[in-house]
Amino acid sequence: MFGALPIAFTYYWRMKMPETPHYTALGAMNAGKASEDFSKLLVMNNNNSNNIIEQVQAVDQRNDVVCGAADHDDDDKKGISFGLFSKMFARRHGLHLLGTASTWLLLDVSYFSQNLFQKEIFTAVGWLPAAHTMGALDELFNFARAQTLVALCGLILGYWVTVILIDLIGRVTIQLIGFFFMTVFMFALAIPYHHWTQKHNSTGFVVMYALTFFFANFGPNSTTFIVPAEIFPARFRSTCHGISAAAGKAGAVIGAFGFLYAAQDQDKSKANPGYPAGIGIKNTLFLLAAVNVLGLLFTFLVPEPNGRSLEEISGEIEECESNKSNPITDQFN
Repeated sequence: MFGALPIAFTYYWRMKMPETPHYTALGAMNAGKASEDFSKLLVMNNNNSNNIIEQVQAVDQRNDVVCGAADHDDDDKKGISFGLFSKMFARRHGLHLLGTASTWLLLDVSYFSQNLFQKEIFTAVGWLPAAHTMGALDELFNFARAQTLVALCGLILGYWVTVILIDLIGRVTIQLIGFFFMTVFMFALAIPYHHWTQKHNSTGFVVMYALTFFFANFGPNSTTFIVPAEIFPARFRSTCHGISAAAGKAGAVIGAFGFLYAAQDQDKSKANPGYPAGIGIKNTLFLLAAVNVLGLLFTFLVPEPNGRSLEEISGEIEECESNKSNPITDQFN
């Protein structure tokens, strides 16, 4: 319950923040409110800031508020005001939304399967003793130590490599690299699985397993929540990001419950009490490798946003050029 307190503070402070002028102008199509919000965000420290505010406020006095829409006929208005469930959205951004939602879903199927059931996997390969051979505190200590090593060598390191390289090589490139090497290491664990179950090889298995986490974070676990915030038009951006995130949470549910059942031993007598026979950890690793391959393929539906403005990525510049002017962005070009 303590975790609800930061959320409550975040909610309060977010309600006190003005809406982004970009959304207010291009999404809500209210240039007057956009200029008002923009003035709140600017630091008033020189004459140039005052001039910018005056220019933005002048937008409200023009009839062609957004992309000259007020001066054009209804057909032109439709070109810039299509809805989320329109044919225009499907034509322009449908594949992009499929790409962001599917890759997030597929990532979480694989990632949560690996992450939530580390204890079962490490026990299966002999890196950790079986639970019934340890006391509660010993089990807690051994499992926490194993997870910490994986987190330090894989998860945290992968995130920082992403931070360093994301603006150098791009989001989509990182996502492709991540899915590719997650697939490679999953196959490297699954194909010689019997080899890894030998006691003297368990450390090698854990190193390989940690590398799958490294390439998850230097890969789709970082980029799948960044890209949807950059590639959609302002009026759809939060909605499309939310749809993509919801797909990811569905993938997490599939991964958590699916692995729990799938990883059970193929011999019913060796499965955990209360569970039916599964396909075993080896075959489950093959299945997760296939999931990563699908994630790799669906990544090709996602455009690369690196080094481009939000308007250029989302196609809003093209919309405005087709209607001859964009007084919002003209103030800053």
